Amino acid sequence: MTHGRCNVCRARCPVLEPAAAVLTPSAAWWQAGAHGSMQALVDGLAQRAGVSFAVELPDGSVCRGGGDKPSFTVVFHTDAALVSAFTRAHIGLLESYFDGSVDLTGDLGNAFAAAMSAGLDLQSRPWNELENLLHELRHSNASPAQAKANARAHYGLGTEFYRLWLDDPLMMYTCGYWPAGTTTLEQAQRNKIDHVCRKLRLARGERYVDVGCGFGGFMFRALETTGALGTGINTTTEQVHWLRDEIGRRGLADRLSVREADFRETGGPFDKVVSIGVLEHAGRDQLAEVIRAHAELLRPGGLGMLHFIGHLGRFETELFIRKHVFPGGWIPSLADAIVAMEHCGLEVLDVENLRRHYAPTLDAWAERFDRRWDEIQALNPARFDERFRRVWRIYLVSCAEMFRSPAGYTHLFQVLFSKGNVTASSYPMGREHVYGR
Repeated sequence: MTHGRCNVCRARCPVLEPAAAVLTPSAAWWQAGAHGSMQALVDGLAQRAGVSFAVELPDGSVCRGGGDKPSFTVVFHTDAALVSAFTRAHIGLLESYFDGSVDLTGDLGNAFAAAMSAGLDLQSRPWNELENLLHELRHSNASPAQAKANARAHYGLGTEFYRLWLDDPLMMYTCGYWPAGTTTLEQAQRNKIDHVCRKLRLARGERYVDVGCGFGGFMFRALETTGALGTGINTTTEQVHWLRDEIGRRGLADRLSVREADFRETGGPFDKVVSIGVLEHAGRDQLAEVIRAHAELLRPGGLGMLHFIGHLGRFETELFIRKHVFPGGWIPSLADAIVAMEHCGLEVLDVENLRRHYAPTLDAWAERFDRRWDEIQALNPARFDERFRRVWRIYLVSCAEMFRSPAGYTHLFQVLFSKGNVTASSYPMGREHVYGR
């Protein structure tokens, strides 16, 4: 850079120059001279994001933007990491961070908030889009066998792993509910379950199915508070075995049960259907099929709840999440989900957007994950290594900022529905039963 701030690219660079030929127009600054243009890029991003930050290049020179003390610094250790960042956008930068050729000092949350404010999450490269397409071809949830493998890759990491950073004892791995006065993750998860139960009017003796039941937290809490009888469906073998043993240990086998099955393998009919965090795992082309399976689980006149991450509009699902966190995952649009429900004869009774509630949930998970990392690593040092830590920290912190962003298009919806139209006598005309007003 000029004015003594950077001296890395005054000469032609034999490592980076060949990459310039394949850069997309949005990265064409490199062709005009990476050095001075790097400072211009940093200045532009700092201005758009409204934050001060710095970039340290492999020779130790530093480009600063924003004027004040940097809230974070991106440190490139190799030229190859620079090439990866500017040819593969944020995917290249993240994967360089995972392998240790990039580090970040300072506030990781501020870094992601700044990137999203600057619109970097909306940028892509043609080869990233191609990689996302190839990922779908390899990991599509179209077949139950692949869907099961995808689920086990994430949810099969072991009960002890999740116990260390989820709420105790319910271990709910979905968005909590944080109305005024909520101060802990445990409260937020109990609030969420109770909120769903009130919407569904879940009552003693009713039979419901919990699709994608995880560690059974919903079923245990709902039995305690409503007396309803639950059947869980889960395709993750490790969770099913643990939950079946836990139900037996608590002496609840006459009231709760769990079945290892694909979400599309329907049973029933049930009085109520609970589906918390399932549609994200339907897959790119299976949304209608999975929603139809939910409808078939429900008796005529029964009520159901779809609680899921959804887009406002149609967007590609983030490659980082699909490749490194949730293989086969696909975030549907709210509109597409509702159309699929209409085609199954389901009446939409209520849609609530809980986007803001996911940020504090993820904050709590990230704080616990960091605080208990030594215990996590001790469970299995080979599996839970430094790369795993970096991937999961990025996952938890970036998603928190995504849901916190006022400009984001990824939200969290609760859609209450009935199988066929409700009447004035079959469901309350107001919402007093939900909010107590």
